Amino acid sequence: MKTAPRFSAHILAAFIAASPLVYSTINPANAQDRFADVEVKATAIKGSVHMLTGAGGNIGVSAGEDGVLIIDDQFAPLAEKIAAQLGELGSDKPKYVINTHYHGDHTGSNAFFHSHKGATILAHENVRVRLANDEKIKSEALPTITYEDGIKIYFNGETLHVMHLAVGHTDGDSVVWFEQPNVMHTGDLFFNGRFPYIDQGAGGNVEGYMDSVKQLLAKIDDETVIIPGHGDISNKQEYSAFLAMISETFSYVKALKQDGKTLDEVKAMGLDDKWADWSWNFINEEKWITTLYTDA
Repeated sequence: MKTAPRFSAHILAAFIAASPLVYSTINPANAQDRFADVEVKATAIKGSVHMLTGAGGNIGVSAGEDGVLIIDDQFAPLAEKIAAQLGELGSDKPKYVINTHYHGDHTGSNAFFHSHKGATILAHENVRVRLANDEKIKSEALPTITYEDGIKIYFNGETLHVMHLAVGHTDGDSVVWFEQPNVMHTGDLFFNGRFPYIDQGAGGNVEGYMDSVKQLLAKIDDETVIIPGHGDISNKQEYSAFLAMISETFSYVKALKQDGKTLDEVKAMGLDDKWADWSWNFINEEKWITTLYTDA
């Protein structure tokens, strides 16, 4: 089967450390070198909302009269670059950091923003539990406000609905919907245009992931702007296409497994060529088939 890597080197670097455990084993000097050329850029979305890109998960930003709030914060070596870009938007001292889940490409700068910029970190309870169970994660990186189902934040004249999805990418996923500008940050419940990473060792599974995406699609409309966990700014149509890809490939692999095909046999058969462009450096076709087969 064909594969068509669609990620830049910066994004690929992000996934070398897809969890705090992996990231924490990287030599600090090497990490600094690895991120030395990464440029953090801001894109205005709607209302108070902006998106920052660099290496790792897309960062959502609310910037206005009340100050700055951010959703996720990428890797520790990028913290000062992120802060500098936030300064351009109004303040390099975010009042709040919301973590969409526990992976290191979304939480790596937690300690910096809490210790050096005074930010309060919020996340689902399972995010704190998973970070706290990693002895290499500093205590100042832990969320100090946690929730079970969600929380509302009134900030910069907008209502932010922070919502937990029970099962999906991990067991601690949250999304943030900015009500008035109608912008949703999905965290890693959306990899725009590519096979998703589903952390099956941290409570994630394929069917739960699809259920969570269906719930989110029911909450948005054709005017909603979506900030995915990874990939370009998107919309409901593209999010629906993403769900269709997961559903169709899962049904295909599940049928083969039920027919007695082994994982290696399914890998050898591959997926339909129409899914070739969804393959990328971190989750290529073989890895996606393995994910699907595990839960089929």
